[in-house]
Amino acid sequence: MDYVKAHRRFTLLLFLLLINISVWYVVSADNHRGLLTVAILNIGQGDAIFIEAPNRNQVIVDGGPDQKLISELGHVMPFYDRSIDMIINTNPDSDHYAGFLDLLKSYKVGEFMESGTISDTPTYRQLEKTVAEKNIPKIIARRGMKIILDKNVSLFVLYPDRDVSNWTSNNGSIVMKLVYGDTSFLLQGDATAEVEKYLISLEKSPESNVYGGLSGQVLKVGHHGSRTSTSAEYVQAVSPEFAAISDGKNNRYGHPHKETLDTLEKYHVKILRTDLSGRIIFESNGKEIAVR
Repeated sequence: MDYVKAHRRFTLLLFLLLINISVWYVVSADNHRGLLTVAILNIGQGDAIFIEAPNRNQVIVDGGPDQKLISELGHVMPFYDRSIDMIINTNPDSDHYAGFLDLLKSYKVGEFMESGTISDTPTYRQLEKTVAEKNIPKIIARRGMKIILDKNVSLFVLYPDRDVSNWTSNNGSIVMKLVYGDTSFLLQGDATAEVEKYLISLEKSPESNVYGGLSGQVLKVGHHGSRTSTSAEYVQAVSPEFAAISDGKNNRYGHPHKETLDTLEKYHVKILRTDLSGRIIFESNGKEIAVR
């Protein structure tokens, strides 16, 4: 009987080992496809973007309004992966950071970037406290910063370009451009049309040549499709093929607003919305972008 039990135990262990090897092989094979993944997560009325470079460096831009961030990460990350290289909070409104509170309980985070806009809400104070307690380096975003994720994959901070501690959260919202080879993504946060106009004016400076200007194949639409963002002039400057809108189904703000949708349709931009399509995943090989 002891021999039978030992044999069964050995067989079970061998089976589990084969499963682990199979999982490792699938992940390893997937890891060498040379693809950049940008996932607009389906977290309801808020923003949360998961970025994974070909070398598997990972960044999360905004954490959404609640614990939905954790469940969404389960669809884009292996179950055993419990570390994130950087989290970025584009502005201190709760629909952009509240999900980070749960994330920090169970994931190891390398760095934390924020706009510098001040919020005195209890939840944001708790976020700042947790970041400090875990000794996570904090970075205040400034125009000109370049975050290298992989060979030919960089995240450029386009805005803010000054101290925005006393500004409104939307006017101080971080704007970034993610570049991989010949492909790029504009990530807007809640930046307003006023900020968009200012960004257009800055593109006359020589430094814009470093990241290729404002143009990009994908525009993550500002402020969930509100009429306060996505001006016609900005859409023309970016000239995107895709516009991704992160919004909640039947949200109380009426996002996305008709004016925004009309502007995008006028310039023949393909509109993708989380309230209609759920999670939106872009993949880039450095030459072209696919949606799945």
